[in-house]
Amino acid sequence: MNKQDQLHFAQQLLSLLSAGLALLNAIELMHSCAPKHWRACLMDVHSQLKKGNSLSHSLQLRQEQFSAEFINLIRVSERTGDIPLALTTISQQLEAQIELRRKLQQALSYPIITLMSSFLLIIVMMVWVVPVFKDVFAHFQAELPAPTQALIQTSSWIENFYIEIGISLIGLVALFSMAWLKSPRLQKRCDQLSFCIPIVGQLLRLATLTYWCRTLGHLLRSGLPLPDALRVTAQSSNHWLSHDLSAEVFKQLTQGWPLGDALKRADPKHLLFDIETLQLLHIASESGSLTQMLGQRAQTLGSQLSNRLNTLSQSLEPFLIIFVGIIIGSLVVILYLPIFNLGQIV
Repeated sequence: MNKQDQLHFAQQLLSLLSAGLALLNAIELMHSCAPKHWRACLMDVHSQLKKGNSLSHSLQLRQEQFSAEFINLIRVSERTGDIPLALTTISQQLEAQIELRRKLQQALSYPIITLMSSFLLIIVMMVWVVPVFKDVFAHFQAELPAPTQALIQTSSWIENFYIEIGISLIGLVALFSMAWLKSPRLQKRCDQLSFCIPIVGQLLRLATLTYWCRTLGHLLRSGLPLPDALRVTAQSSNHWLSHDLSAEVFKQLTQGWPLGDALKRADPKHLLFDIETLQLLHIASESGSLTQMLGQRAQTLGSQLSNRLNTLSQSLEPFLIIFVGIIIGSLVVILYLPIFNLGQIV
């Protein structure tokens, strides 16, 4: 299940339990009206519950569908006997994650679509438009300007080798995808480099840190001790840098360091944690208000991210229009240079 499916599962189960149904009956009812891609999972969960297993154990057997955070929150709630509270927390967490991802996608989709469209337009001009001008210029009895010659040569090269170029690009994408799936080291390196991308890297770091603070805060609020909460946060992280730093903080805690020092030792270069976050979490851990501070910090970072995304969306649109105009305009000017100099060329 993706995050949206997990959210729907948690909300539906919460509604049925709040209506007074027993857990087994609620799962059975959900199975009877579930989409096809849910039914096998719900059938397995129902079978495990009938055998007397706990809900967390039943979900653990389907861990490819449910995140580690989801399962551990259910496990903690079973100790306290308040599964609806865990489902409420899970729903809030998933809603926040989905909303955060939606904002990122919305802010980045426009520039990506614009740049891809511009790239395709350039390819169309090089393959179909430039050759037409090439035939016209062939009748001129004078040397063409250097930019026009370079553009025509590039167009001829693309026209002659477009099949090879396409196969090479597809092959590179396929090789990279295979290497990505099989090499955690490559994934870690790419995640580290993603924070170095101008403008976008800062947004990704803010999103990752917001997710980290919110996840750890929810786990602590549900009753998990700090070391266990850090372990689950690492397992449920969708970014390798966040995963490794959480694991390193866990290691520092087991060696006896307090949380504030553990965070500084785990991230001395401030790759993920900014100085303000480190100071606030250090103070909160000493004052016993870590859970509340994590929630407040997640909300503050989320607001900063939303503001930056809005600013980025507003500023990128005119910039991209100017950028695309310069690229296309330059190609047109280069093509018409010989015509501008027609009096000297003919």
